[in-house]
Amino acid sequence: MKRDVAEKRRGEASRITVAVKRRALELGFDALGVASLEPSAHADELDQWLAAGYAGSMAYLHRQADRRKHPARIMPDARVAVVTLTNYFHGSAHPGLAPGVSRVSGNVAQYAWSTDYHTVIGRRLEQLATAVREIAPGARTRCYVDAGPAPERELAQRAGLGWIGKNTMLIHPTIGSFTFIGVIFTDAELVPDLPFQADRCGTCRRCLDACPTDAFVESRVLDARRCISYLTIEHAAPFSDDERRMVGDWLFGCDVCQDVCPWNVTFAEPTSDPELAVRAEVAAPDLAALLAAEPEEFERRFGDTAFERPGASGLRRNAAAVSANRQGAVP
Repeated sequence: MKRDVAEKRRGEASRITVAVKRRALELGFDALGVASLEPSAHADELDQWLAAGYAGSMAYLHRQADRRKHPARIMPDARVAVVTLTNYFHGSAHPGLAPGVSRVSGNVAQYAWSTDYHTVIGRRLEQLATAVREIAPGARTRCYVDAGPAPERELAQRAGLGWIGKNTMLIHPTIGSFTFIGVIFTDAELVPDLPFQADRCGTCRRCLDACPTDAFVESRVLDARRCISYLTIEHAAPFSDDERRMVGDWLFGCDVCQDVCPWNVTFAEPTSDPELAVRAEVAAPDLAALLAAEPEEFERRFGDTAFERPGASGLRRNAAAVSANRQGAVP
């Protein structure tokens, strides 16, 4: 009798899991897996990374450390995490400017070329969470899109969606690393996927060698204080001369370590997601306009984009750095 009950329960969990995965694909996610919530296998590494100061001014990572090491504590009674991937790759060629337009722009990481992914993926993730509650009546959910204490990349690896590369990015074997990761914690009884165990980076170190600021202390160890993405987005203070030089031509973020990755060069295909369509004014923003923009104008043009993170003052600082670097400024 107990065996029959257990088998019935497993069968129901499998049915629910299949239904959730089917719904995720219908909503536009490119891949989905289910992760178990045991303590992190990288807890010591996180402690060492934080102690070394590699988080820079991102104090929130210290506050979140306990929950990142114990993801089951993020949501009371959570059993699993549903992890989604959404491809945002726009191709290896820059979209450029509209015909007849001539202006000086700075480099922008591809993930910011469209409407803010927090909004797009967040809305889609909430729809999937609603589906989970409908398919498993009584279930509770909590969603995260690149915010809060969720250790997205480790959970994605546990969910069978890829491995964490030497550049610390999650790499899916057929999609690559240009993906947004969404996470839904739930107490629904779903069947966890097998973790992705293989490390398919092998002896390749193109990402490490290509980094223009030598931000990688070693494989899979990033000193954020030397990372262009950190400097142009998370770092709030004025640039020192060294920091300004490190920024180079990058106005917002950096894609170098992803651009050179063979898994992207070989497998990444441009997204056809209409909600992630390229917006020229974000992909190739006018440096002069950013330097002159008042906060109200900035909010009108970029309030629904990832530029909102550093804000008008941060983008003005970045634009000034890029302009100075191109003019060969010296301290």
